[in-house]
Amino acid sequence: MGTVERLLESLSGDAPVAQVLVGAFWTAVVLDGDPPRCGLASTLRPAEHPGGFPVPQAGRLLERSGRELAALLRSASTLEASIGMAAFNALLSVDTSCCAAVNAEEIIVERGAGRRVAIVGHFPFVERVRQAAGRCWVVELHPQPGDLPAERAAEVLPQADVVALTGTAIINHTFDDLLALCRPDAFVLVLGPSAPLTPVLFEAGVRAISGTVVVNPEPVLRAVGQGATFRQIKRSGGLRLLTWER
Repeated sequence: MGTVERLLESLSGDAPVAQVLVGAFWTAVVLDGDPPRCGLASTLRPAEHPGGFPVPQAGRLLERSGRELAALLRSASTLEASIGMAAFNALLSVDTSCCAAVNAEEIIVERGAGRRVAIVGHFPFVERVRQAAGRCWVVELHPQPGDLPAERAAEVLPQADVVALTGTAIINHTFDDLLALCRPDAFVLVLGPSAPLTPVLFEAGVRAISGTVVVNPEPVLRAVGQGATFRQIKRSGGLRLLTWER
């Protein structure tokens, strides 16, 4: 059974869907409740969609429950899967007592100092990691100067002592393949607002998760709907950035 199926099987609750907001960079799903619960995920848009609509039920998603939306995480359409990931994160009941308010950047720098580090996804802290690590590879679908193309993941991940995987790998269904490339003794961290703070990832072999909990949906939704990047969303004050280490 793949990670997506294990994640969906782990859900125990449900709630009506109050809002689905697909922004330029981030997707948010709000579930009705007291208080309302909000989950975030990266918005992964297909380059083209010749086979049909990216979200066939667009305009009718509020007719579904939170769990029905979360099941979209299985979709081959990355845009639908983005909605599914946001719904999953909204449904997730995070045990914050197990988490620390530690940034993923700090963990990667600390764990990777003088060691071989592979980062899947070009994050803003890449240059700092490059300075601290003995060797640092950045694997990216859209490489920037100094990055490696995604197809070279099979070459570098088995060499890494520390591996940072973007949570969007769950959305585009590359997570299991990437994780399989990591050495059993490697310290594997999953990070980003899409990353679900759930022990299901520990069972898959992950050592730490750096994710996001929305504590005040209103400013977050306003920022998402106006095309904000994650740095801008953080300034809204509606988020907690947490790390859960096994």
